[in-house]
Amino acid sequence: MGIIIALIVGGVAGWLASLVMGRDASMGIFMNIIVGIIGSFIGNFIGQYLGFGGSIQQFSIPGLITAFVGAVVLLLILNLIQRGRAR
Repeated sequence: MGIIIALIVGGVAGWLASLVMGRDASMGIFMNIIVGIIGSFIGNFIGQYLGFGGSIQQFSIPGLITAFVGAVVLLLILNLIQRGRAR
């Protein structure tokens, strides 16, 4: 059951991050899920050093926020690589 919740929360976090970063038109649902899940790992890594974090295997607001922040960071890095600038 945890993997299903992780996919749903990852998809929502990836979708929200793609809306914020202006990449929603170029990404599909599967890329949103992948960005959200990878973003969750990045967010948890950052959160360890800042003293917060959450897991996406059990739905929680801190887990969703952590995955969202990590997904935004991931999309920012991808924008820097692809376009040479952050947007």
